[in-house]
Amino acid sequence: MDYGKFKYESAVKARESRKNQTQTIVKEIKLRPKIDPHDYGTKKGHVERFLKAGDKVKVTIMFRGREQSRPELGFRLLQRLASDVEELGFVESQPKQDGRNMIMVIGPHRKKNETRAHTAGQNQNRSVPSPRAAAPAAPEPAASDPAADGAAVPGPA
Repeated sequence: MDYGKFKYESAVKARESRKNQTQTIVKEIKLRPKIDPHDYGTKKGHVERFLKAGDKVKVTIMFRGREQSRPELGFRLLQRLASDVEELGFVESQPKQDGRNMIMVIGPHRKKNETRAHTAGQNQNRSVPSPRAAAPAAPEPAASDPAADGAAVPGPA
């Protein structure tokens, strides 16, 4: 076997192995301990979207001033978020205090390539025909029809 053929086959193998790999992406959401319920719902929606896409989520709670003396508020908030999204993901690393921040990592139940294959299968089932292809052509007016000639048709006055 010559060297050129060997190089080509090793390049093909490397390309095939890269095709099956996925990059692990960690998305980050930042919260404060005194978060409004609507803002919490928005942030929770972002976390759900990231987990459905197959990405890990790093949830950071930032403590400022007097909030640093009450880390249990942040811990409770992280536990509440984890229980709200438990059907989509699991807690990879438990909440831990890191200076002024408390950090927790949530990982998806499905891997990224499984999620991509699952959504691709759903999109194939939902094929919607084009409205142009489904609509029949408008019928041409018949030549024997007097209205087609442009002549006035007598009608009730």
